[in-house]
Amino acid sequence: MAIHHVLALTDVSRPEIDALFELTSLLKQRKVKVSAPLAGKTLGLMFQKPSVRTRLSFEVGMYQLGGQCAYLGPEDIQQGHRESAKDLARVLSRYVNGIAARTFAHQDVVELARWSTVPVINGLSDTHHPCQALADLYTILGHFGSLKSLKIAYLGDGNNVCHSLMHGCALLGAHLTVATPKPFPPQPGIVEEARRAAARAGGALTLTHDPNAAASGAAVLYTDVWVSMGQARTPAQLKAFAPFQLNRALVARADKRHIVMHCLPAHRGEEITDEVMDSPHSMVYDQAENRLHVQKAILLWLLRGAKSR
Repeated sequence: MAIHHVLALTDVSRPEIDALFELTSLLKQRKVKVSAPLAGKTLGLMFQKPSVRTRLSFEVGMYQLGGQCAYLGPEDIQQGHRESAKDLARVLSRYVNGIAARTFAHQDVVELARWSTVPVINGLSDTHHPCQALADLYTILGHFGSLKSLKIAYLGDGNNVCHSLMHGCALLGAHLTVATPKPFPPQPGIVEEARRAAARAGGALTLTHDPNAAASGAAVLYTDVWVSMGQARTPAQLKAFAPFQLNRALVARADKRHIVMHCLPAHRGEEITDEVMDSPHSMVYDQAENRLHVQKAILLWLLRGAKSR
């Protein structure tokens, strides 16, 4: 049987997402009958960059499922410098039952999966953030009941979070509008993948450089930091993003029942104001909590039968 990795949302089908969300709800409501389904299992955390939510949600999730984590930070890994991806993956596969990797280059997690004999989960790369997008979609589904034809607006940088949100919305038939400054669009290849998937599921993907048009009538307003970790911040870049800030004026264009989302960490006063982030419409902390529940479902799905050598 082939090993199932989750490197991008293209690795997960619509029926698998539905099953994951059903399991997520059972876990969140503590209705899973087996008390420690991952007892004796170990998840290796390979992190090239620091993290709060990703590390904590995986560690707490494994603990609650009866397993444990082994953390390897940037000083331990040095993939491609101290040790090759092939050697890392082959050795870790003999110690652990699964690997969650948080990398800069997406190719690094692809190489780990290529040589690993245990499941590999992308905890974040520069191209995709599938666990975040699944938690986001689960949060939206829990609030609205369905994503079919729901108007979602993403405003800001065409980054990894944007890419995974495009894939997820496409698979679930949502209508997503992505508004970015002209110099910071999502990757064309990922846009085309998402558009094809959206066409099959009855959804839609629109790209624009007009934040007002994107926010108009939207049920969901989503943003992320304008400058990702490890990237330089320039005055010109911040000026280009300024019209895309989630503030009172932009939010006023949304549907009255709208919710506001941010994957965190947030630069308050840049991509989102305190007034918006702390408003009754904000689902920021709900989506952060749901990282834990969704990732527990992913861990059960991938690791329950996984064996280290």
